[in-house]
Amino acid sequence: MKTNICRNLCAAALLGASMAAYGQADAPGARTNPFLTEYTTPYGVPPFEQIEVADYREAFLKGMEEQKREIDAIVRQRSVPDFDNTIAALDRSGALLRRVSLVFGGQNSCNTTPELQALSKELSPLLSAHSDDISLNAALFARVKQVYNNRERMGLDKEQTKLLEETYKDFVRSGANLSEADQQKLRELNSRIALLQLTFGQNMLQETNAYKLVIDNEADLSGLPATLVASAAETARQQGLEGKWVFTLQNPSVMPFLQYADNRALREQIFKAYTNRGNNGNDADNKAVVRELLEARLEKARLMGYEDYASLALETRMAKTPDKVYALLDQIWEPALAKAKEELKDIQAEIKKDGKKFKAEGWDWRYYFEKAKKAKFDIDENEVRPYLELNHVREGAFYVATRLYGIRFRPLTYMPLPHPEAQVFECIDKDGKTLGILYFDFFPRASKRGGAWCGSYRPQGYDKHGNRIIPVVTIVCNFTKPTEGQPALLSADEASTLFHEFGHGLHSLFRDVHYSGVSGVPRDFVELPSQINEHWAFEPEVLKYYARHYQTGEMMPAELVKKLAKSGKYGQGFATVEYLAASYLDMDFHTLKSIPEDMDVMAFEAKTLGKRKLLKQIPSRYRTTYFNHTMGGGYTAGYYSYIWAEVLDCDAYGAFTESGNIFNPELADRFRRYILTPGGIDDAMDMYKNYRGQEPDVKWLLINRGLYQPEK
Repeated sequence: MKTNICRNLCAAALLGASMAAYGQADAPGARTNPFLTEYTTPYGVPPFEQIEVADYREAFLKGMEEQKREIDAIVRQRSVPDFDNTIAALDRSGALLRRVSLVFGGQNSCNTTPELQALSKELSPLLSAHSDDISLNAALFARVKQVYNNRERMGLDKEQTKLLEETYKDFVRSGANLSEADQQKLRELNSRIALLQLTFGQNMLQETNAYKLVIDNEADLSGLPATLVASAAETARQQGLEGKWVFTLQNPSVMPFLQYADNRALREQIFKAYTNRGNNGNDADNKAVVRELLEARLEKARLMGYEDYASLALETRMAKTPDKVYALLDQIWEPALAKAKEELKDIQAEIKKDGKKFKAEGWDWRYYFEKAKKAKFDIDENEVRPYLELNHVREGAFYVATRLYGIRFRPLTYMPLPHPEAQVFECIDKDGKTLGILYFDFFPRASKRGGAWCGSYRPQGYDKHGNRIIPVVTIVCNFTKPTEGQPALLSADEASTLFHEFGHGLHSLFRDVHYSGVSGVPRDFVELPSQINEHWAFEPEVLKYYARHYQTGEMMPAELVKKLAKSGKYGQGFATVEYLAASYLDMDFHTLKSIPEDMDVMAFEAKTLGKRKLLKQIPSRYRTTYFNHTMGGGYTAGYYSYIWAEVLDCDAYGAFTESGNIFNPELADRFRRYILTPGGIDDAMDMYKNYRGQEPDVKWLLINRGLYQPEK
């Protein structure tokens, strides 16, 4: 719904290149705010390099004014409320605000500056109030309600019916039926929650960037692969520390350090720095932010008639209730924990082989697990990396999409870029028409938040003449950077991540809806298109296409492919347990019925994970003070969604494997038609059953993760 467009806004970055090449040059002294005119760029993408800080502020303010006038026009018209003059008109409103929000939100995540962080804090309460002004507009809701009550007599099609139903429900869930006094409380809570979420994310970025491990003794680099050492040397040079090596808390730096560094004391130091982000008692400490956020969310839930925040959040998702979420997590937890304990025995055996007597700690797991994996399967990740050059992996993802859906990707030049390092492609459908524009932004930097995600600078839609508006999609990652004389070589996990985010991209490119209010899908369904795409990444038939040695061009040897397949499920105990731990933590926080004034959120974390007997060597994938998925607002009471969707994606891919053809054209067509195209027009489970013909079986997930235990 339109009232949600201002969520999760932060900062964007200035890019200074001239836009004259794109036909957008202005006369001297007559500069125009790029957001206030139609873009004249190729494919109508945002003119990123022209945008200045002040442009965002002006466009946001004008966008709110414009949408307010549009809402007033809907309310004041004398005609009897109907679908077009009320529901569709509301869906169309806020075009300028949506335009600037998408660019600001996208740039915020990957290219922030102090000026834009300050601007996002300034705008946050204004946008929250604007959203509430719409959702709590009594006259507007009265018109919506009148249309809703007469829906059976209006001859609406399926998409229109869904938009009407979702619009009505959104108003109710946004407080339209509350008393005037309670609506005022809700406004205050929404503003407070938005600012706390924003503060949490900014603190996390500050904490991640604040730490660096500087090594000046080459002996301390023992065990580290040459590519990582070269990258650390480059980072040091960039920071004026020529001749030294710098390791950071960005995943491409810290994770391989924990995996390979022989120096146990340094592994401990960087591990503790990583797992204590936001928990250091400084001005970026997030403990108080979390407590206040939990308190505000619970107060909002109670105001809306729910006993806890999770019940409010889950009502519109596939899971529906906290009990169903816990039922799934509990079904997987025990076999995952048992597998993790087996892996711990292997790790302890490697420590003994190493001539040491200590008990493994968190900073030992990845290091000795790598040794155990090599001992069991004779495979080392560094053997794999030379065959996973970044651009080759990207081409592998393109190849799978072409085989499945008949689409093609054409690199574009002389295009506006969200960052100078970005790549851009035109996606061409099998009928030759442009399906959309796709950006990639692959490498970490201080101005980019961690992780990987897929976003949109312009969603798919239709104009007033019925012409399809092509989407502008962006995929953002934090992969290992290239070094002097060597391209970016990915780990197997990074290659899988690229396929994952590309799956989200395909979902955005294929979506075909007429109303933005039905473009989205439930949070616990949205990971299905991304996670199923991972299944193709290491299929031998796909590896033959893209896994080529970056120096020799030689295909990945068959023996190495076999080793990858055999070792693929090893380590799923750790991976599953650390993920489930975070999912339990998220749910336990948001099923609380009261928040003590003196609540110690780290003590709560220890208690909630301790009662499930989490191994001390495995921290939650995200600890409370840097758990941006839930505290930042995107996956609040929803981090379970990945494993929920994995039940779907494993079962969905099972249809391909059962058919004996991983590129089965009939199944690919069904997946595109029923999963990727309809947005949220259909119920999520109905969409899945339309594709698969039945509800999913959790067995496929357990098999995929190597956790399957046949019933005795």
